[in-house]
Amino acid sequence: MQFAFTVSFHIIFPVFSIGLASFLAVLNGLWLKTRDGSYILLFNYWKKIFAVAFGMGVVSGIVMSYQFVTNWAVFSDKTGPVLGPLMAYEVLSAFFLEAGFWGVMLFGRERVGDSLHMFATGMVAFGTLMSAFWILSANSWMHTPAGYSINEFEQFVPADWWLIVFNPSFPYRLVHMVLAAFLTTALVVGGVAALHLLRDKADGEARRMFSMAMWMLIVVAPLQILAGDFHGLNTLEHQPAKVMAMEGHYDSHSEGAPFIIFGIPNAEEKRIDYAIQIPKLSSLLLKHDLNAPLAGLDTIADEDEPPVAIVFWSFRVMVGLGVAMLGLGLWGFWRRIRGRLYEDKLLKFAAIIMGPMGFVAVLAGWITTEVGRQPFTVYGLLRTSDSLSPIAAPAVAVSLVAFIIVYFFVFGAGTFYILRMMSKPAANSPLGLKDRPIRTVIANNQKSGGQHGV
Repeated sequence: MQFAFTVSFHIIFPVFSIGLASFLAVLNGLWLKTRDGSYILLFNYWKKIFAVAFGMGVVSGIVMSYQFVTNWAVFSDKTGPVLGPLMAYEVLSAFFLEAGFWGVMLFGRERVGDSLHMFATGMVAFGTLMSAFWILSANSWMHTPAGYSINEFEQFVPADWWLIVFNPSFPYRLVHMVLAAFLTTALVVGGVAALHLLRDKADGEARRMFSMAMWMLIVVAPLQILAGDFHGLNTLEHQPAKVMAMEGHYDSHSEGAPFIIFGIPNAEEKRIDYAIQIPKLSSLLLKHDLNAPLAGLDTIADEDEPPVAIVFWSFRVMVGLGVAMLGLGLWGFWRRIRGRLYEDKLLKFAAIIMGPMGFVAVLAGWITTEVGRQPFTVYGLLRTSDSLSPIAAPAVAVSLVAFIIVYFFVFGAGTFYILRMMSKPAANSPLGLKDRPIRTVIANNQKSGGQHGV
């Protein structure tokens, strides 16, 4: 529970940073190409928000690094030879890249020139994607372990690094997460733009943001649904119990399985109560055949079943929000072709409501993935109950309460600050970072006739 709290809190910041870094690179590139002043205004507006979000992501990630030892000592010992280098590669090839060019992107335009500044911005965006690459490679290996052997100390050790890094679920998981990051950022940008358009429908920067966000939704939302389909098929091949829990299939179906839209999982009776379902649709989606048989959880040992209720509902939250994102994109596209994109107040209200929904969808997807892997940390090989550190539950509970209190104040203040920055219009946003580092000591030798002022 403690690790679930910290990882769930952490993930929202990297997801936003990944999408926002790429958005900044696009804005900077468009400004260099067109010299349209609205692009540079938007770049300076969002770079301040990116700086705060990036910082909170770094700080919240450090906590998790310690928890690998404090909470998961046995897991760290057994998987360290495989996962340790992957985490180190993330720091060396991705985080250093982001951090190295981060300051240049924020403060360096006047010092290094437009070309090198654009390169730095691109490197920050590339670094965030590389960070996702290594973290998801490590996480995916835990779901679909490959390229390993087990030594005399019962540790997983590398046998083929190519198979470890590019394990069977990694490509699907990487594409799905990166697209989720782009969608999440598009929804935030669209929500902020809609808020400012409701205040002033002639706000040129808000119009540009809103237009770009709606284009992103209509392009990326269908791609995400397609990527999700491929990811689901891969999960069915390698983690069938997870798909059974997602679908709510306690029983096997020999002649086509239904898709359960809603229902209440009953773990004791092993059934879905009050199910609303579409006959044979699950077989069509998963096997592309209406009459294809699908195995159920009755083929899985009770001790190997994931918690069905959590996975069942989190999956439906994710899918439902994905459909809503597509609907918002289609709505925006329809209003655009009718020349009414900026006049539709209902569309703007919908965009504001959907603004934070990308984060909710990411968390729901993450819960589906991680809880669906249970009761294993390394799927089928290392059980969660065998991965824990020998720490008494009360000690963990006390530290969990401490985490909740500290996170509430520290990250609550950071989130409040981000929301304040978002509430300011891009054309008049004095709140946030200056365009250059603040000098704490300034020599005023010429002005004071040789005396130094501080």
